[in-house]
Amino acid sequence: MAAELNIPAAPAIEGTTHLHSGKVRDLYRIDAGEHEGRLLMVASDRISAYDFVLDTPIPGKGEILTRMSLWWFEQLSGLVGNHVVSTDVPASVAGRAVICERLEMFPVECVARGYLTGSGLLDYRRTGQVCGIALPAGLQDGSRLPEPIFTPATKADLGDHDENVDYEAVVEAVGDDAAAELRMLTMEVYDKAHALARERGIILADTKLEFGRRPATEGGATILADEVLTPDSSRFWPADDWQPGRAQASYDKQIVRDWLTGESGWDRTSGEAPPPLPDAVVERTRARYVEAYELLTGESF
Repeated sequence: MAAELNIPAAPAIEGTTHLHSGKVRDLYRIDAGEHEGRLLMVASDRISAYDFVLDTPIPGKGEILTRMSLWWFEQLSGLVGNHVVSTDVPASVAGRAVICERLEMFPVECVARGYLTGSGLLDYRRTGQVCGIALPAGLQDGSRLPEPIFTPATKADLGDHDENVDYEAVVEAVGDDAAAELRMLTMEVYDKAHALARERGIILADTKLEFGRRPATEGGATILADEVLTPDSSRFWPADDWQPGRAQASYDKQIVRDWLTGESGWDRTSGEAPPPLPDAVVERTRARYVEAYELLTGESF
């Protein structure tokens, strides 16, 4: 599957063993030293769209995603723990990698939605529901929901689409207690992050979280893993431009999607890989990621 997605071979990193590569991140096991047995998670500059990894990277994207996740982990530290052990990483991946715990990952994408768009909007238009949750009639693209909702998805194989499921499917996958905890933590994270982003002029429309469980010998706590609240896993909209009833401006890779399905002439149903991105699209996309990072954190990139 990775070959079909055109994921480049992960570079060798001394003292580690490569375990896995996803659309954006490469995962290694640390084989020696203070952090032996831990994981090294490296965020690349790769960008994906419509289940393809594009040939053209976005310079600095991996560092932006890593720094943003670290900032959010700090903001959320009083609410839920996370898997980061250290940022003292090999020089070749400095700034875009973290050393993290090995966890038993829950086989569920934990999605919170405060606004209606994307796959949730498609489900609503078909059924009046999202993941089995009935919503009021008359909602539009970008409408704020009466209250945020938990809309989980199954974790698909690399290259396939995640599939929205109802809460009962989560119960079947992980059990009653774990499902209730995942829902509670997801909504608490969303509520806090939405409030923080709103103070900075940004709407957090929805976000996807991943959780793992520490070994029983280390307390067995459920904590945040992977990355958190970046433009790759969340929809961030400029608050002063929000207007339900149309597609919203966003701080993410929508620029890439729009170019691919518009100006490029590429047919996403053809099965052929997308063309390389022009420099102007790369620069505009990078600028949106940087803008989101700087607005949220107050730090300069």
